[in-house]
Amino acid sequence: MNKVKDPSLLVSVIPILFLIVLLIGSVLVFKDSATSGPSQVALMLGGFFAAALAFLHGAKWADMERQILHSIGIVAQAILILILVGSLIGTWILAGVVPSLIVWGLEILSPKIFLFAAAVITSIISLATGSSWSTVGTMGLALIGIGNTMGIHPGLSAGAIISGAYFGDKMSPFSETTNLASSMVKTDLFVHIRHMVYTTGPAMVIALILYLIIGFSLDVKGYDPSRIDLVVASINKNFNISFWMLMPIVILFGLIAVKISAIPALIIGTITGGIFAAIFQPDAILQLSGKESGYNYFFVATKAVFQVSANGYIGHTGLKEVDELLTRGGMASMLNTVWIILMAMFFSGIMEGSRMLHTLANSILKLAKSTGSLVLSTILTAIFMNVMAADQYLSIVITGRMYDEAYRKRNLKPRNLSRTLEDAGTLTSPLVPWNTCGAFMSSTLGVPTIEYIPYAFLNIINPVISVIYGYTGFTIHYFQDEFAEKNEDTVESTK
Repeated sequence: MNKVKDPSLLVSVIPILFLIVLLIGSVLVFKDSATSGPSQVALMLGGFFAAALAFLHGAKWADMERQILHSIGIVAQAILILILVGSLIGTWILAGVVPSLIVWGLEILSPKIFLFAAAVITSIISLATGSSWSTVGTMGLALIGIGNTMGIHPGLSAGAIISGAYFGDKMSPFSETTNLASSMVKTDLFVHIRHMVYTTGPAMVIALILYLIIGFSLDVKGYDPSRIDLVVASINKNFNISFWMLMPIVILFGLIAVKISAIPALIIGTITGGIFAAIFQPDAILQLSGKESGYNYFFVATKAVFQVSANGYIGHTGLKEVDELLTRGGMASMLNTVWIILMAMFFSGIMEGSRMLHTLANSILKLAKSTGSLVLSTILTAIFMNVMAADQYLSIVITGRMYDEAYRKRNLKPRNLSRTLEDAGTLTSPLVPWNTCGAFMSSTLGVPTIEYIPYAFLNIINPVISVIYGYTGFTIHYFQDEFAEKNEDTVESTK
């Protein structure tokens, strides 16, 4: 039986170029609505083209289909979490949680410090919970509403929110990606986190300075204090704004902090939101469902909660700005994002099942001739995997497996690789529109990925700093001798 050879580099590159042309074309023709169908079609056609090309070079459809299903299985949990976050957002708006956060934010924050404050607030919450998705789906949603009301460009607001959320996620011991990256290359979790401080710390400081500079130089023409007062008054009229509204947030983040799995935590958060809506927001519920003579409040409240959980909250306050702020959420709102993720998995599954992805990755690895070029190659590979495999976990796992031996052969301690995996694999994932993270951030915040990419300063700067350190040798740690690798913890404790 003849073994099928890996496709050549030329054959492997052609589907990538074909997909890039299709995606660019869809953006040019359909603009902001590109991810509402055209990009999904582009990914499907790109995958089919790759499959046809691979088939002509000896690949078997069965192998490619098996990998497609495997790839979808890997992101199944992310898809389920995505849908549950949509449900959570709907019930939390009806419960008054999100409206309360918007009111308090508008009363406290000013346009000049908003971007800086947004990055700091989301970083603290994400650091405490270890979850960028939960942070963006709750506090991030309120912050984007505050920024829109102040007349700040949505891309700027989203960039600051995402920078903060990913700083906390990356540096938190509760984060799944942080634990995954350290475990992939067998380095101690807290050694890994301390090592990331050298790249992520300066990147965040630079990002915060940039947000301050932009904030103080921002000419917010749409900012009208009297209009802000009108928005606050409208929300207060339609919702019961109370510090009790913080309880669902405390419960959800408490569950995440004690390492309750995301899926049950989100379901509990949604149920809590529904209960709080029934108790604290009877007027909003009756407005949503419509008053009927002899109505049963329990029935009406249950119906309203189910409605917003499935299809999202629809604002009926009478003030356009408030209705636009609050009309969002629901499981259905995430289906377009699920669609693009599935099509991305279709393309990546074919690329991996045909071993084109393997050829491309090995070609990049061959370029590493020094420690600096090895770090650069790792960064580029992780970014490439985020684009092709469309998932940050796959980016970390595949890149980690590829480079583990190369780092050890160069006498580099595993912490160097684990840090580099996160500097690129974790941080560039929300910058790819069809990546699970990019799709989630865009759909949750209501901002196209292309609009916030230039302003997600941490996510852009951090990989650059990592490459600079690789070439200069700053904070690059080597083994003392060939036997030190067997007991890294002992070696590190004596340094």
